[in-house]
Amino acid sequence: MKKKIFNLLGKIDKFKSDHKEEIENFRIKFLSKKGHITELFDEFKKIPSEEKREVGKILNELKNQASAKIKFLKNNLKNKNVSEEKKIDLSLESTNFFGSRHPVSIIQNEILNIFNRLGFTVSDGPEIEDDWHVFSSLNFPKEHPARDMQDTFFIEKNPDILLRTHTSSVQSRMMENNRPPIRTVSPGRVFRNEAISARSHCIFHQVEGLYIAENVSFADLKQTLLYFAKEFFGEKTEIRLRPSYFPFTEPSAEVDVTCSICEGKGCNVCKYTGWLEILGCGMVDPNVLENCKIDSKKYTGFAFGMGIERIAMTKYQIKDIRLLFENDIRFLKQF
Repeated sequence: MKKKIFNLLGKIDKFKSDHKEEIENFRIKFLSKKGHITELFDEFKKIPSEEKREVGKILNELKNQASAKIKFLKNNLKNKNVSEEKKIDLSLESTNFFGSRHPVSIIQNEILNIFNRLGFTVSDGPEIEDDWHVFSSLNFPKEHPARDMQDTFFIEKNPDILLRTHTSSVQSRMMENNRPPIRTVSPGRVFRNEAISARSHCIFHQVEGLYIAENVSFADLKQTLLYFAKEFFGEKTEIRLRPSYFPFTEPSAEVDVTCSICEGKGCNVCKYTGWLEILGCGMVDPNVLENCKIDSKKYTGFAFGMGIERIAMTKYQIKDIRLLFENDIRFLKQF
């Protein structure tokens, strides 16, 4: 199968055209429901388990390469008949990058790339939300003490309009507007009315994941998070799950990874425990599924969420979260 993939990669690399019909035929040939890449994904299901990780990686690269080539050719075609003065499209993504990426962007992109390889799509939603999507649909009843876990910014003293405190609101909208199977990650900025210090901020970023389908189990959740940890922190990384509480999942757990600094032996970064907490997770509570009009007797699912700043601070050994928001060029130049 790898030979087929590399053969197709060569054909994609060599293909050139400035004709609309040829580009469309190329797209159909490779990316349509009956195209070469779709056939390979069907064939991928039958290969031995020990080969799936390696083959899956290059298969995704093949798909991304084909999509990028089509986009590139269409952009060239679009600009072909434009006068020389207007030939440069400033809205196009640049292939040359000046300066450096912000550490939050670096970490977010790395996280999304890992889950993309597992088949998760990226979803987005509004930062100014309503009570239903932030709290009520996620099993936070009115006056429930769990609401005190998150200090909220309300808009114009309206208790129904607020700045989202987590990107779980995006998951709520995804469940309302899509039928299972649902497999998505939701990155974004969130807001909590907290005092700014070296360890906390009123603005930060999250990536939350959701998988809803038939027969999804806690074992699926654990294996997904173990794969993420090994891909992000290194092959030797192990995880442990500790019982916890979140209103929208049951059972719930906090997830720790072996400290990448001391490799689990104990140091000042992990407070000599050998472990670092990185995220919370659990099985989606049946009440949440029913609130979003999904049959909880037929479908199950898991959810997880992690703070991007916390992971960035862990990976780059940043001791003050405020550095990530001050745009000090001396700090940013390091990345």
